[in-house]
Amino acid sequence: MWHQLFKLDSTSGQSLQAQLRQSLVKAIFDGRIPLEVALPSSRELSRQLNVARNTVVLAYQHLIDERYLVSHERRGYFVNPEMLDGRVDTPRPEERTTEVTTQSCVRDEGPQTVIDLLDQRNIVRPLNWKQYDYPFIYGQADSSLFPVNDWREACRLSLRVDAISRWTQDRVDHDDDLLVEQIHTRVLPRRGVWADKDEILITTGAQNALFLIGQLLLDKQSMVGIEDPCYVDARNIFNLFSEQLTLFPVGAQGVEADERLQQCKMMYVTPSHQCPTTTTMPLAARKQLLEQAERYDVTIVEDDYESELNFVGKPTPALKSLDTEHRVIYVGSLSKTLAPGLRVGFMVGPKKFIAQARALRRLMYRHPPTNNQRTVAHFLSLGHHDSALLRLTQSFKHRWQVMDEALKAQPVFSATAPSFGGSSFWVKLPEGVSASALETLAAQHSIVINAGDHYFADLNGPGNYCRLGFSSIPSEKIPAGVEKLGALADTLN
Repeated sequence: MWHQLFKLDSTSGQSLQAQLRQSLVKAIFDGRIPLEVALPSSRELSRQLNVARNTVVLAYQHLIDERYLVSHERRGYFVNPEMLDGRVDTPRPEERTTEVTTQSCVRDEGPQTVIDLLDQRNIVRPLNWKQYDYPFIYGQADSSLFPVNDWREACRLSLRVDAISRWTQDRVDHDDDLLVEQIHTRVLPRRGVWADKDEILITTGAQNALFLIGQLLLDKQSMVGIEDPCYVDARNIFNLFSEQLTLFPVGAQGVEADERLQQCKMMYVTPSHQCPTTTTMPLAARKQLLEQAERYDVTIVEDDYESELNFVGKPTPALKSLDTEHRVIYVGSLSKTLAPGLRVGFMVGPKKFIAQARALRRLMYRHPPTNNQRTVAHFLSLGHHDSALLRLTQSFKHRWQVMDEALKAQPVFSATAPSFGGSSFWVKLPEGVSASALETLAAQHSIVINAGDHYFADLNGPGNYCRLGFSSIPSEKIPAGVEKLGALADTLN
């Protein structure tokens, strides 16, 4: 019985003792261990599970310390009934076995929502992308490049007793002072942006910043200018608040704004590495856009996407660094240079606007987790981020060169190497070749790519573009992967 209840996996990466504790806790709360039944002795359970006796002894002792178990002399270990106090005793719902009626289906769906988000066009990427042989996926981190020891040092500092006493408190709408200081003095100056601390707000990623901006600035009558093709989440976010979108094409020098800009209340751009085409807007074009925004009284939302991943030539100053009219709201994150799963972003804008955004954020979730904020702050203050960024750009530069050569060797692909770096290529397929079909076919051959259809606002837009990322695939696998992908594309040509 016991060996069936506690299944341990020596290959899981978690210690056997931790697995045993988890299994015991789950069995206790699932009611699988009666209160009057003694657990097997450490010797007996270790024999049944084929683990060292000390593993069981330590697991039992840990659960005694945490009051899950009680030890009775000469009787053994028992579940502590106090741990089950306060739980409502209701039976687990039975699996539905009878035929489902239309009425029950409607009831199961819950109340009718006033908006339908399930029909949005989104980029779908496989969660198990690491299992693919050639993951040309974008927006994911290569775990081999993550600075594990440096991150652990930052974590240890944030787990000191005095640190815990600070970040466990409810800070209401305030951000971690050290993190704001580091963004103020280390992160923003790298982009030529100088801002006061009360012009900075920490967000849970760039998407959260864009949502706050949309909520504060837009209504149903607001005209929003966006790039086309465009970052899909940004288009979907702004569409929640306004259906009035003006599409500006993206050319060799980034977004091409024209006189239609005067109809817009807000303009969203990704000038550093345009998403998804990777085009970088030159300095002259940035100044021209700011002049147009001033002439037409338009607010510019600058998503400084992948600005840190610059390894070819001198970086172009952020639009925000050229802004003298407080017309640009700057959005940044540490997702591409640290880890996307941490969800650490920030926005910079005029003081009153940031105060409004802070008040709105408080109503939504008060503030991002302060333990994460403090850990990231230590990571920045110790210089680990700058060091990690150097290693990352050096690795990406090599992959960028390898992929450029591999794509040029495949006549079926037409791609221009990103001018200033980044982490992906925007690839054009022959006319008539469907990128979506290639994406599906590639997945069947253990290759992950991203079809470009959804980046275009028009459902009938170009269907022969795809995005190939190189942030999560080793350099040595790129040539073979591109060659294999080229062969698959030829079959669709």
